[in-house]
Amino acid sequence: MPAAAETEPAPPSMFEEGSVDDSDWVPYGERPDWRDVQPVPQDDGPEPVVRILYSERFTDVYDRFRALLASGEVSERALRLTSAALELNPANYSVWHHRRHLLQALDCPLERELEFTRQMIEDHPKNYQVWHHRRVLVERRGQPGDERRLTEIVLSQDPKNFHAWQYRQWAVRRFDLFDGELEFAERLLDEDVRNNSAWNQRYFVCNNTTGFTSEVVAREVSFCLQALRKVKQNESAWNYLRGVLFQSSAGLSGHAELTEFCDGLLEAGCRAPQLLAFVVDASAERAAAGDKEALQRALRLCDELAAEHDTIRAQYWLYRRRALAKKHNIE
Repeated sequence: MPAAAETEPAPPSMFEEGSVDDSDWVPYGERPDWRDVQPVPQDDGPEPVVRILYSERFTDVYDRFRALLASGEVSERALRLTSAALELNPANYSVWHHRRHLLQALDCPLERELEFTRQMIEDHPKNYQVWHHRRVLVERRGQPGDERRLTEIVLSQDPKNFHAWQYRQWAVRRFDLFDGELEFAERLLDEDVRNNSAWNQRYFVCNNTTGFTSEVVAREVSFCLQALRKVKQNESAWNYLRGVLFQSSAGLSGHAELTEFCDGLLEAGCRAPQLLAFVVDASAERAAAGDKEALQRALRLCDELAAEHDTIRAQYWLYRRRALAKKHNIE
């Protein structure tokens, strides 16, 4: 059998430094192409109180990073060094900032760097610095990659990762990617109706597309009621409902479907604090327009909330009751 053809080792990538396994690590001082760099140790002051016990590899990498940063060297090895530094500490914003400087100065292809950030995000999905780095790259390129798919993958692992949500909202608004976004938020709410981040995304989409026209408000009220029929104490849905109604000239009390829904729950004996709190505010709104029966209902529900259904905020509800009574000249 003929011997297998020998292949030359691939040249080092300007984006990658190598394995994170310390057993494979070759100190920079032992590398011929790094012997010209004098390491710059971390300055902890003359009498450090609690010195951090860095690993030998961490010290080696960051001493060289400080050296190249001080010298202003712009090179492929400097870029590879930032990769090594970020493998050890992906939250070091100074390294990310310098990496962006090197990428631009070396005119590096952004596609490779976007792939690097994707891998870093998958490994460190709650790292603000890597999300910001990707945003700067995408802005620099002027067009998105598959930003929504990336965030969808991250959110499938943690539906409330606010770094991913923040990035997704930026990308959607920056590149007008709203098509299908309402359906995405709705799908997440089907999976978990209490997902406050998905409720927030739904509001974000409505606010930045159709706006809260009377038709949209009616649609969203119906959507909320459908969710509240599943979980009556769903604070996220109640808060979303309030946010939508704040955009409506009819206020909290001017929607027949909603009023009928709340009255039905009360008649059925439901005493969810979120329901009672909403009815207090809607009744106070009617009372301001002269409805005395609504005023009495608001006062009574404040008493109920303080005494039985929301005792942790008893003082708040007693304050609300006093404020309503004073406003309407009730002893």
